[in-house]
Amino acid sequence: MTRPRAVVLVEGESDRAALLTLAARRGRDLAAEGIEVVAMGGITNTRSFALRYGPHGLDVPLAGLYDAADEDKLRRGLATAGVEPTHFFRCTADLEDELIRALGLEAVEAVIEAAGETRSLRLLSGMPAQRGWSREQLLRRFIGVRSGRKAKYAVLLTEALPPGREPEPLSALLGSLEACAATSDR
Repeated sequence: MTRPRAVVLVEGESDRAALLTLAARRGRDLAAEGIEVVAMGGITNTRSFALRYGPHGLDVPLAGLYDAADEDKLRRGLATAGVEPTHFFRCTADLEDELIRALGLEAVEAVIEAAGETRSLRLLSGMPAQRGWSREQLLRRFIGVRSGRKAKYAVLLTEALPPGREPEPLSALLGSLEACAATSDR
């Protein structure tokens, strides 16, 4: 195994898929740049992954994305591993929320229609538990309710973003990776 120049820690596969999709849209191949994007399987695994890749492990620079509600868990996990959160970027609610807001509700619904899942969205919206929900709440639930759908829509929604409309945390993370990786080149 070749030692990566930097490692990006993300909560799950959907975050990983969105980051890799945005990088590809910008003409970047993170793997070729020596940047490994690791889905941790949940924010509670931050400590374990930071210990593996950080100063007490492979000693490579770390970066990442996290949800605002999980900031304390992330900071504790990083601190235990001796890592500063310099290149970690916060999503307001989560990455799906960021993508929905960046794209807009109508455009998200158009992506769902193009994916052939409008009927499933309508069925969900007609269920008693979802009555009274906002369109945004319903879309977030729809994206997260079925296994594999979050990763699928992370790619589809990221591909649908107009240039310059990328969610700030995702764009900032991607923009910081070269500087982050450069610290391991010294």
